[in-house]
Amino acid sequence: MTGRATTFSADVTAPSAARNGFDIFRREWDVQVGEAWPLAELDLGEAGDFRINVQAVRAHDTLIADVYSESFTGRTMAARGSGDRVLVHMMQRGAWRFTPPDGRGETVTVPARSFIARHNGPPSLFEVDPGATARILILPAPALGPLINSDRHVVGSARSPEVRVLTAHANMVGETVRDLTPAGVRGARDALLELVKGVLRREFDDVEPRLAPALARAAMEIADRHLTDPELSPASLARELNVSVRTLHRAFAASGEPVAAYIRRRRLEQARLQLATPHRRPSISEVAAHWQFADSSHFIREFKKHYAQTPAEFARAWKGALRAISGDRTAGDR
Repeated sequence: MTGRATTFSADVTAPSAARNGFDIFRREWDVQVGEAWPLAELDLGEAGDFRINVQAVRAHDTLIADVYSESFTGRTMAARGSGDRVLVHMMQRGAWRFTPPDGRGETVTVPARSFIARHNGPPSLFEVDPGATARILILPAPALGPLINSDRHVVGSARSPEVRVLTAHANMVGETVRDLTPAGVRGARDALLELVKGVLRREFDDVEPRLAPALARAAMEIADRHLTDPELSPASLARELNVSVRTLHRAFAASGEPVAAYIRRRRLEQARLQLATPHRRPSISEVAAHWQFADSSHFIREFKKHYAQTPAEFARAWKGALRAISGDRTAGDR
């Protein structure tokens, strides 16, 4: 497998696209993604309303798509030679519902913060909540082996450690895709498939070095949401991701910044932003307490070490800069 990754973007959310939205979308897909990746046919019923926005990245035989649905209800039909694929829907907001068209099975509802992995073979009726958002992975079924087949689907929580690491990897691919070499694209694709296997097995391969960057990224994303939590630590992050602290430290080693140093740096960055608040700026002691520094003295030392000035010096300089900007604007209005 060679070649760089490609990106895809299509917005057919306009009301005028309701009746022929899918045809517009398919034309964009064929041009941008390529006819070697044909879409399955869709029967949109009497309503015929297909309005979605998709931003996607293709890495060889895998695709990562962020999907927003304005209106999306219908029935999948036979694929146009789209191959044997597995689709993983990771819901972020709203829900998708899948129903067997023969009425012999139960409707599967996939709400926010959950996922479903399903084969693209069997037709299904589907209904998507207006305003729903999801990340959808399209993957070659043979690469996933016997973990999922045409008559089986897997559902679970998108908050599980395995899905969090998978999501972190997808985020990294989306951010770096334009800079990846062909070898980097191949590595991103291989890591994606290994992480999906972990989701299907409900376990994470914590000894696979290719997955370490995704594990570190997942830990960073969790840490960023809990910077004001006094219990935040390498141990708490390891528990969240169901790995050992040693494994977490090993994952961070490649970035050159230990886990605790990352937490401290992010807290300092957020404290600095808070000190730059133009109105009702909190005191130094309040900022230190909010971002979980032991005391004001400790916060001042760490801040000066990182930014080469004390918090008070930074706040005064920032206030002076704002006054200068305001003065320039006033003079310009005269």
